Amino acid sequence: MPAKASGVTRFFRRAFEFVIGPARRITDPQLFHKLSLAAFLAWVGLGADGISSSAYGPEAAFRALGNNTFLAIPLAILTAVTVSVIAASYIHIIQRFPSGGGGYVVASKLLSPVAGLVSGCALLVDYMLTIAISLASCSEYVFSLIPLEWHFLRLPFTFLLLGALTVLNLRGVKESVLVVAPIFLAFILTHAVGLIGGIVLGRAQIPAEVQQLKDQSYQAFHQTGWLPLFFLLFRAFTLGGGT
Repeated sequence: MPAKASGVTRFFRRAFEFVIGPARRITDPQLFHKLSLAAFLAWVGLGADGISSSAYGPEAAFRALGNNTFLAIPLAILTAVTVSVIAASYIHIIQRFPSGGGGYVVASKLLSPVAGLVSGCALLVDYMLTIAISLASCSEYVFSLIPLEWHFLRLPFTFLLLGALTVLNLRGVKESVLVVAPIFLAFILTHAVGLIGGIVLGRAQIPAEVQQLKDQSYQAFHQTGWLPLFFLLFRAFTLGGGT
C-alpha cells in the first residue's frame, strides 16, 4: 500500500508540474533572467489589459449616449486624454522604480504604508472586476455568433476561460504573455486595418457627417440644454470611456 500511495503521489505531482510547471528555485542565479520579459513582451503584457477593456468599453459608452451620437467625439477625446495621463504616469513610475513597482509599492514608498495598503486593496478589487467583466463580455460576444439552443453552455464556457487564465498565471508571467501575444497582435493589426480602411473608403462622406453632427449638436443644446448633456457625457464616460 505505501508503494502504491507513493506512486499515486508521484503521478499527481508530475501531472501538476505538467500543467503548472516545475517549481522555481529561489537560489537559482538565473531565475531573474528566466522570469524577466523583453521590452516587446512587457508591452504586450501591459497592453493586454487595455485591449481587453477596449473590447467592451466603447460599446457601453456609445450605447449610453442614446440618440446624442455627436457626443461620441468629446467622449473619444476624453478617453484619449485618460490613456495619455495613464501612459505618462507609467513612464514616471518606471523611471522612479526601474526594478518594478505596482500601486502598492509606489504608494507605500512615496506616501505611507497605509496608503499602500489602500492601493493594494483597490488593485485586488480592480483585478477581480476586470477579469469578471472581461470574461462575461468575451462569452457574450462568442455566443452571439452561436444559435440560441447552445447558449446553455455560456456559463460553463466562462468558467473554462477562468480556469485557463488561472493556469496561465500560475505557470508564470512570461508563459502567459507568450500565449496572449498572438491574440494581442491580431487585435491591433485587424483594428488598424479596419479603422484606416473605414476612413479611406468613407472619406467622401466626411463633410456630410460633420454637417450632420453640427445640426444634431445645435438641436440638442437648444432642446435639452448643456447641463443634462454634460451629465450624459459623464455617465457614458464612466460606463465605458474610462475603462
